[in-house]
Amino acid sequence: MLKIKYLLLTLLFVCNIALGETRYQVLCFHDIVKEMTATSEPDDVTADNLIIYFSWLKANDYKVVSLRDVLIAKKGGKPLPDKAIVLTFDDGYESFYTYALPLLKAFQYPATLAIVGSWLDVPNEGTVFYGGKQVPRSKFLSIPELKEIANSGLVEIASHTYNLHRGILANAEGNDMPALTTFGYDKETKAFETEDHYLKRIKNDLIKNNTWIKHHTGLSPKTIVWPYGRYNSAAQKMAKDLGLEIAVTLDDGENLELQPVDSIRRIYLINNPEIDDFVANLREHPPRLERVMQVDLDYVYDKDPAQQEKNLGLLLERVKASGVTTVYLQAFADDDGNGIANSLYFKNSYMPVKANILGRVSWQLRSRVGVKVFAWMPLLAFDPGPEKLRDLDLVQSSDGSKGIGYLRLSPFSERSRKFIKGIYTDLGRYANFEGILIHDDATLSDKEDASAPALQYYAKNWGLPANIETINQNPAYKEKWYKAKTQMLTQFSIDMKEAAQQYRKPISLARNYYAEVALNPQSEEWFAQSLPNGLQNYNWVALMAMPYMEKAKNPSQWLNRLVSETQSLPLADQKLLYELQAKNWRTDTPIPTEELSSWMRTMRIKGIHNFGYYPDDQFTNNPNIELLKEELSAKAALQ
Repeated sequence: MLKIKYLLLTLLFVCNIALGETRYQVLCFHDIVKEMTATSEPDDVTADNLIIYFSWLKANDYKVVSLRDVLIAKKGGKPLPDKAIVLTFDDGYESFYTYALPLLKAFQYPATLAIVGSWLDVPNEGTVFYGGKQVPRSKFLSIPELKEIANSGLVEIASHTYNLHRGILANAEGNDMPALTTFGYDKETKAFETEDHYLKRIKNDLIKNNTWIKHHTGLSPKTIVWPYGRYNSAAQKMAKDLGLEIAVTLDDGENLELQPVDSIRRIYLINNPEIDDFVANLREHPPRLERVMQVDLDYVYDKDPAQQEKNLGLLLERVKASGVTTVYLQAFADDDGNGIANSLYFKNSYMPVKANILGRVSWQLRSRVGVKVFAWMPLLAFDPGPEKLRDLDLVQSSDGSKGIGYLRLSPFSERSRKFIKGIYTDLGRYANFEGILIHDDATLSDKEDASAPALQYYAKNWGLPANIETINQNPAYKEKWYKAKTQMLTQFSIDMKEAAQQYRKPISLARNYYAEVALNPQSEEWFAQSLPNGLQNYNWVALMAMPYMEKAKNPSQWLNRLVSETQSLPLADQKLLYELQAKNWRTDTPIPTEELSSWMRTMRIKGIHNFGYYPDDQFTNNPNIELLKEELSAKAALQ
């Protein structure tokens, strides 16, 4: 029933787009300053530019509406006007009273102001710990100013949490991470906080700020603005239960009038944009640009902590030099190189932990290099050891063959599904990342799955015989079976993303696909993979564009064919990423950097923006980053 509900909501969403449902945009401002100086923050905006922005909006017939107006339209009331735009200001700076409020009154523009109660609770002569340093309390609104703003009739006061706009200790190495989405680490007990403690901490904070705002303004807030834009499903549910009907994020993009209001996207204004850049933020939607380096965390791990830190430093330097936008970072240990996870690189309750370093490495990549990190995870290929395997169900072949060679847990087994879901839930609970890359183990051959739970599932849910030989002998049965398996694997991966989003949101989802799936339409029967299905359901499809792995006699011709066969597919220009090989596994030798570069150059010449490579060997400098970055770097796309 739940999946049917999701399907209906998806269809409604698509229909709304098709019918031209009103779109609206939300602008995110922070501190308003008289002029930019050497100490200005990236998201500061000058008062002069704010006047110019407001004037341009008015002159170009933009209609500034409130978040209340958005909620009313969502509930079937007065619809939003064309070119609707919402103004939000985060953190409660004193400059809002000095510069923004007079402008809002002059233009009669409504706005939303997000307040952190603990900052305003500091005595007037005190300091506030903000952005990793102590700043004067006078940087923020006084209580009388807040009351005057709330009584203006133009400004909604939103919660920005009471004391969650900060970092807390997240691991033994000393990294601070966002308090709202992090299970705190206690360096004295060397333990993470429990789920019960975490949920109580978040709930109590939301309650405290609701009470604080009502005490000082007379009204309970109806909107939550998530600190740093970080949130999760658990926090979303708490906020709704506490009367916070609207939730605002830093997810980029437009919004649709009838979409849920629990994850409203915003345009985050940085670098004090001049009017041309401000207008471009509203009007232009440049093509997505994804340049990827896929990294084995096995290359960072070392038993010696000092050497491990050196390895991490080398990786950070290498990623920064490469100019990539995204790192696909291995979240599981693969000591014997067979692609099967026998231990994990994050704390969890289901598999051995080789080292709890995924969170630290991903956070360092994000905070020090500025790249997105996708946790590279198996979907089915988990080997927790013989004792636990006895209580799980494995994928089996009808003829006893090894299929694709991976040991895999059966997605048709309820106990195996529950086991895998637990792993993904803990991934979201204890690691820090922006996306998940599903490993190439997510496949079932034309003789799989013949396990008892799978055969029962076919008969009960798909109306098929509980026998693979019988299914394969009937063309209609066979087609129904492999297409259903394709969708089964797709939905299961989406379910695992949802499990991780319980504690970390939003998460983008990518999945590795074999090139044969693109080049041979019949291959869906052999792999239970479909490129159109993947492009429809995932944020990214990482196609393994690896000619030597496919025994291509002429690698360049093979890549040209792959591109021509795939670029005509719907959504390919937006979601398809070509992952090139940097190693010839058949000869155990690296691909010459010049050859890899030539492949990337071909991609660029063909107007393809999204590509990357695997593997990267930081110790031998394979590929040579100084040479490769000329084609790989995101900056190269602008040349």
